[in-house]
Amino acid sequence: MSDCEYDEWEPSVGLIPTTYLLIFFLGITGNGLVLWASHRRKDRPRAADTFIAQLAIADLAFVVTLPLWAVYVSLGYHWPFGKFACKVSGYMVLLNMYASAFCLTGLSLDRYIVIVLSPGPGHPRSSLSSPMAITITWASAGLLALPALIFRNTGQTDELFDNRTMCFMDYSAVDSSGQTHLWEAILGFTSTLLAFVAPFCVILFCYVGIGRRVSGHFHLPLVASRKRRLLAIMVGLVVTFGVCWAPFHLVKSIYVLMNADVLPLICGLHVFLNNLHPYATCLGYANSCLNPVLYAFLDPRFRGHCRNLLGCGVLLKGAEGQTEGKAHLKFTLLEG
Repeated sequence: MSDCEYDEWEPSVGLIPTTYLLIFFLGITGNGLVLWASHRRKDRPRAADTFIAQLAIADLAFVVTLPLWAVYVSLGYHWPFGKFACKVSGYMVLLNMYASAFCLTGLSLDRYIVIVLSPGPGHPRSSLSSPMAITITWASAGLLALPALIFRNTGQTDELFDNRTMCFMDYSAVDSSGQTHLWEAILGFTSTLLAFVAPFCVILFCYVGIGRRVSGHFHLPLVASRKRRLLAIMVGLVVTFGVCWAPFHLVKSIYVLMNADVLPLICGLHVFLNNLHPYATCLGYANSCLNPVLYAFLDPRFRGHCRNLLGCGVLLKGAEGQTEGKAHLKFTLLEG
């Protein structure tokens, strides 16, 4: 790897911080609005609302660290905020990645149980949105994110790199044999498996089952548009999650496999992946500001609450009243 020449890709120094700040503002606004609307609602929250709220909390906890990462990149990957901020910020990144994946998985499983496995009207519905399930979700995410809290460290570069202070994963405390790349590969593949591959497979399985169930029941011409809308939302949930995170995990996996000598080192590809990684990371982070759109604003009831919070409730009250019944019918299968 030392034989490869790594020229810095200049556009990243300006583009990446700008993108981080854009995700920060959109994420703060969107997820904050979701939580505010959820807090202000007076009717009994649906099972799905619990996961939506937890997802918004996870995204908010992460996006508040993005200004720090924006400064870090804009300074040429120099970290001026100290070791504690480096550890906490790195921990929040992993915590969000796991918590988001687990919340989306929980929401998918909950909808699968309600829609596909429900015995029918008149029978009590099972739900995965109990306090115990939410506690397990956060505890699991918190534990799996601990490597960032343990191994994140700050360190000084040499004069060749202008003596910058970097925030990085430091395995020296447990790596006495110089197998840093092996640790990177193990932790990297663990996060890819548990935060993307397994959740994505479960989500895909659930929404395929839900899609079949919906298609089986929505066979009348009168409800054809409702069927298409529900199926479009389900496909959108799966596709957005996959599109946002798949490039990040793919780039990371190939990169660490080359570092660990599992794959042959091809300098051109390795340099390309090194330059591509910040952009793949941005795409993954963007999921934190897209979630409010997908999981809140596509829901008519949430959309109505958000309009009221934005001061549009009085103007839209009449129109909402006329469409409330239809909207409720369209989304009844997604409710718990």
